[in-house]
Amino acid sequence: MEKGQEEMKKGQEEMKKGQEEMKNGIQSHIESKVGEIKDHVNSCIEKIEADVQSVKREIGEVKGEVERKIEEVEDKVQGKIEEVKEKVQVKIGDLEKRLSELEDRPINFPANPDLTYSRPTVKSLTFDGQTSWTVFKTQFDVVSSANGWNNRVKASQLVASLRGSAVEVLQGIPSDKLTDLMTIENALEARFGDSHLTQFYRTELKTRRQKPGESFQVLAADVERLMSLAYAECPQDVRDGLAAQYFVDAIRDEDTQHATRLMDAKDLKSALAYSMKHKAAKTVSKTSRNVRSIQVEDGTGKEKDEKFDCLLKTLEKLLNSHVAGKKNTPRRNPNVTCWKCNKKGHVQRECQTISPNQEN
Repeated sequence: MEKGQEEMKKGQEEMKKGQEEMKNGIQSHIESKVGEIKDHVNSCIEKIEADVQSVKREIGEVKGEVERKIEEVEDKVQGKIEEVKEKVQVKIGDLEKRLSELEDRPINFPANPDLTYSRPTVKSLTFDGQTSWTVFKTQFDVVSSANGWNNRVKASQLVASLRGSAVEVLQGIPSDKLTDLMTIENALEARFGDSHLTQFYRTELKTRRQKPGESFQVLAADVERLMSLAYAECPQDVRDGLAAQYFVDAIRDEDTQHATRLMDAKDLKSALAYSMKHKAAKTVSKTSRNVRSIQVEDGTGKEKDEKFDCLLKTLEKLLNSHVAGKKNTPRRNPNVTCWKCNKKGHVQRECQTISPNQEN
């Protein structure tokens, strides 16, 4: 029994020894693999580092090339700038020299009118106080703008344009203010302005009616004129609505007026267009009715013509039958002798000779 235990113990020791050997073999194998992996990783790292260095070198080369190109471009641009500056300086010098020569040269206009040049201007207007100051001022502003006048020139031109009673306004202006455009315009506005006639123009608008034979276009133009005088201070949308209303109220034809009013136009242009369309449609409708009535009358005339043709054909038949009856009557013997006049060719009852007894 002791022998068996020893063998068992010996077997356990051998098993333990075998396990240790196996463990050492596995550990040795693992260490070998780990070493191989480390070597491979180190090799990859070295390769990556080499690639990084290569890329850095390439980047440095490209950067250097770019910097060189930039420097070349800058040098070229700087050279061009210097060249342009030199040319500009030369041009400036030439211009200054010419300007100096022109300033020193006496002004002598050529006598030949073909060689002269004058700026085209618009002829000045005149104001005598009898026409509308508002209209004249608008025209004067247009002429001033076209001629390029400043306020001082405009003031002198305005003073020179006054005639008749308008010149009397200058008597109330101080002499030192006769060149002030605002002072002169305010004085003329106070004397001849239309602001005090606003109520008059509004009344004229309310009582305005279309005249016999007056077109819608003329009526609309007059309404627009009165609106600009009566409601100059009103906003544009309010003026448009009032103009359309006054235009509709002034229309002479009741049907057109009613139709245009129902249309509810928002401005004068829309009201004018609709009224003209309505008038045109009404004219076309009236023409169509006249044409239809003429066509009906033509139909009745045709019936009369047919009856007349029928009667004419009947008369032709009777005439033809009468002529045919004469043709069918037996012809008289030309050698027959009249017992009354003893002449040939007819009988006694057809004789037209007058006897002595008939004359008595």
